Amino acid sequence: MTIDLLAAAGTGAAAAPPAWINFLPIVGMIAIFWFLIIRPQMKRQKEHQQKVAGMKKGDQVVTAGGLVGKVVKVDDTFVELELGTNVRVKAVKATIGDIIPPGGTPAND
Repeated sequence: MTIDLLAAAGTGAAAAPPAWINFLPIVGMIAIFWFLIIRPQMKRQKEHQQKVAGMKKGDQVVTAGGLVGKVVKVDDTFVELELGTNVRVKAVKATIGDIIPPGGTPAND
């Protein structure tokens, strides 16, 4: 009787799939997240850092708060922006959202 139970238990264990197959869906989800979410975000972040590092005097920029100004002075961590006539603001360099290409015309003028 005991031998029959051991034999039945042995045949049930042999039919189970290998352990690595149970981890395959988790590995697949990690790969999907990496290629669809994490990798493109890292690429955009790297491009933004290159833009900010290449900023120079005279560039027209948009801050993260939506202010549009002309770069007057660039330091290691700060940027001095001219928002209007005799209106200068000091902003953290990392808060610059985008650099406006030259030659653009304002929408309301």
